Amino acid sequence: MGTTRVDTAAEPKYWHLKTVLSEALETEFTVGEVLPNERELAARFNVARATLRQALEQLELEGRLQRRRGVGTTVAPPRVGVSVMEERPAWPGADGEAWQTVDCADSTPLPAVARLLGTAAGERVHTVRRTRLSYGVAVAAESLYVPAASVPGLSSIAASGGPARARAVLRELNRLELQGQERSVELGSARADDARQLDRLPGAPVLVVTSRYRSADRTAAVAVATYRADTCRLTFGESGGLVHQQDLAAS
Repeated sequence: MGTTRVDTAAEPKYWHLKTVLSEALETEFTVGEVLPNERELAARFNVARATLRQALEQLELEGRLQRRRGVGTTVAPPRVGVSVMEERPAWPGADGEAWQTVDCADSTPLPAVARLLGTAAGERVHTVRRTRLSYGVAVAAESLYVPAASVPGLSSIAASGGPARARAVLRELNRLELQGQERSVELGSARADDARQLDRLPGAPVLVVTSRYRSADRTAAVAVATYRADTCRLTFGESGGLVHQQDLAAS
């Protein structure tokens, strides 16, 4: 790596340094690569470490960098699209999904979820846990709540729990006729279990996507997905997928 000076720039040093670092991320580093330590970076760009930290913090806010405990600062993967409007609604577990099943157990959903499901207070439902990865990093965690009445064909073989049961619940859901899907997106804070799965601290900013699936004129399932706010972007219709932050700025 060569040496780059930023002390002649008219704009604030940290902001110009952010631009220079952003270009370096594109040309010199790959997704997941660990950046040199602060001392080395400050020496390379001839800036104070306080200035460097400001630039790194800005890049982290923009989703270009990730700070991972026990690893350091790494180059972030492209942002994951979080669809607000689905032009072609589909059941969870449909072919081509980016989600991976983790586990399934019986649990009592939160009151807000129970109201959406129309289940009685304290009634336990099948709860499928799934995760979404991007470049090997978990960027979203989902809990899918399915009342027993929605999957009456679930065999007793799958009743013990675990990934096999999760897949069985998803198979039964996909046999139903999907009448419609409603989705809401809001800013929230990571709950303890989701924070562990996403390698975030409890209370970290997240996007919470709640999806309600209808079949036979009733709610058949409700999914609550928690996305890391630093790794995703809202999309509409067919504009999902992955995109780099700088691509958004150029559009």
